[in-house]
Formats: sequence, structure tokens, C-alpha cells
Amino acid sequence: MPHTDIDLLTHLLLALYPAAAFFLIEVVSRFAKIPVWRKHILQGFAALAFAVAYLTVIDASGIAIALFIFAPLLFLHAKNVRAKEVGGEKNLGGKYNEQKT
Repeated sequence: MPHTDIDLLTHLLLALYPAAAFFLIEVVSRFAKIPVWRKHILQGFAALAFAVAYLTVIDASGIAIALFIFAPLLFLHAKNVRAKEVGGEKNLGGKYNEQKT
């Protein structure tokens, strides 16, 4: 196991900073009534920002790799949520809104 200059407490704090940022984005987006898919995009950009910072400023490559994997997943999830929102609005005018006489 390669040894880095990061001790256990610092490693735990480095894992908590992105989690705190994701939580802050969640809270702000709920109060500001931001659509869910935009919230996921913001969280994806935050994950990329932390990953780049962890690779360049600190030698925390393990957490950075995990964040680099997590960011595209958030972007894909945002795309799927947006497709469901747009698709759901299109389907509202179909057979579900017809009145039976």
C-alpha cells in the first residue's frame, strides 16, 4: 500500500468537504426552487472542481478518482431526470386527461 502524506483525519475531512458541498447545493436548490436536473448538474460540477483541486493542490488521488467517477454519473442522472420531466409533460395531454362521458 503506497504511503501518502495524508493522515487519516485529513483523509476523512477531504471526504466530508464534497459531501458538505452537495448538501449545501441541495438546501439552496430547494429554497430557490431550482429544478432537480439543474441541481444534479451543479453537484456534478462541484464534484469535478473538488477532484481537480484534490489532484493539483493535494496528493489525494484516491478521493479524486472517486469524484471523477461520480461526476459523470450525476450528469447522466440529470439527463435522465430532465427527460422524464419533459416526457411527463408531453404525456399529460394524452389519454390520461380525457374525460369519460
